[in-house]
Amino acid sequence: MRIRISRTLGAAMAAVALGLSACATQTDTTTHRGAGEFTEDGVLTAKVKTAIASDAGLGTAVEINVQTYRGVVQLSGFVDKADQIERAASAARSVKGVRSVENNIRVKPRS
Repeated sequence: MRIRISRTLGAAMAAVALGLSACATQTDTTTHRGAGEFTEDGVLTAKVKTAIASDAGLGTAVEINVQTYRGVVQLSGFVDKADQIERAASAARSVKGVRSVENNIRVKPRS
């Protein structure tokens, strides 16, 4: 009798554990990226950096950082002239796959 109760209790505990582990594998897709999304964002970042580096109007002294999350590109850093801010954003927007661009680039302060 005692063995039968232990087996039943063990089976019930295993079922509960299995159910809880199934719930734990589901992730909040609004804040987590899958491997494919992570790779796509990395590719977009590289393409945007290339587009910015290829724009002759931006010069070589620009200091622009590029980050991508789910196709949204964030630009930050410093440029020499105000018109370079929009040139960089335009270069980023021209890359296929970019959903939107958040432009946080600033003109270097004069010292």
